[in-house]
Amino acid sequence: MPTLNLKVAPLQNPGRHRQLAQALTALTAELLGKRREVTAVMIEDLPTARWYVDAEEVQRPTAFLEISITAGTNTDVEKAAFIAAAYAELERQLGAGGPLEEASYVIVRELPAADWGYGGATQQLRRLAKLSAPVQAK
Repeated sequence: MPTLNLKVAPLQNPGRHRQLAQALTALTAELLGKRREVTAVMIEDLPTARWYVDAEEVQRPTAFLEISITAGTNTDVEKAAFIAAAYAELERQLGAGGPLEEASYVIVRELPAADWGYGGATQQLRRLAKLSAPVQAK
């Protein structure tokens, strides 16, 4: 049940938002093994006049992506692969053939299973319920 928060500059059109959400959802499922049906992507555009690097307005397209996942559900290799692929996708979609601003970030945040959830249940509660569910005979 990952959540992805993406901030981009310069401003994008709504069609680009859908393309970004689709690509990031696919990468999250493929590289981190997360369920698409509970993957939420929020996108916020910012004018370049509101994004600074080294106290200067950014000069190239810029992105800041944070994904929150349950702690311990992915390896360091899987997280590194996601960071590289997400950055490459952001550069492909936003960079128009050129590089992103160097200070563009992809961050993986791991949260304890007891500290978050969806549909009113924590991830820890879901895990415990799954473990205590009766085994079905085949």
